[in-house]
Amino acid sequence: MLKQRIITALILLPIALGGFFLLDGGDFALFIGAIVTLGAWEWARLSGLVAQSLRITYAAVVAGLLMLLHLMPDLAPWVLGASVLWWGVATWLVLTYPASSELWASAACKLLIGLLILLPAWQGLILLKHWPLGNGLIMSVMVLVWAADIGAYFSGKAFGKRKLAPQVSPGKSWEGVYGGVALSLAITAAVGVNRGWSVAELLLGLLGAALVVAVSVVGDLTESMFKRRAGLKDSSNLLPGHGGVLDRIDSLTAAIPLFAVLLWAANWGAM
Repeated sequence: MLKQRIITALILLPIALGGFFLLDGGDFALFIGAIVTLGAWEWARLSGLVAQSLRITYAAVVAGLLMLLHLMPDLAPWVLGASVLWWGVATWLVLTYPASSELWASAACKLLIGLLILLPAWQGLILLKHWPLGNGLIMSVMVLVWAADIGAYFSGKAFGKRKLAPQVSPGKSWEGVYGGVALSLAITAAVGVNRGWSVAELLLGLLGAALVVAVSVVGDLTESMFKRRAGLKDSSNLLPGHGGVLDRIDSLTAAIPLFAVLLWAANWGAM
């Protein structure tokens, strides 16, 4: 398993880095759209669509909606606004699972939720790419999420006692969350000092980083919740040793839209 994971990572890493940071414009939108479309195909399975034709149809619908968003950029604020509302609701659903699962038990509801997860993630990346320091912003949100994952893993291993959401993901602990947040905030503080942020800017940066990390945890738990309901361990086996696409991007699907909204609110870019 470890050998398989390493081989897959070595193949995918240069492709992912090249796509994220070397492509621009329509090529970038198409690259991210391909990833999101694969995620949609996996989400259809989590939603209960067994037939391959139905899963492909849902993925095609998502691809079509991405094209619509590309052609109508004025929809971006609405898409990201809907995302912020959704992740607030998702937090409550995770905290009250399994009782809350009856509210989204139907396939139609789960398919709609898939749109609220996938479309804003694409939209957020497109906006970040077009803003000043676009590649740096994309790297920043990824580093925040990766640091949170790494910090949570080691902190949870060493100190984890209180379960975060035992009905959803028994392995996660509050101590792990604290460790992940701490590492992400330390990195944010180091960047702020290096870039000469004022005290006010540093405090706002730390608050924003904490919010992004918190919602990334919700993103991870949300996919776990849907997988648990569907009785699945992984969203698919597209990535040998790593599960599916959604298993790799679940935290980012939540973090990216909020990151973009916070920068927008700070007048970083114009929608």
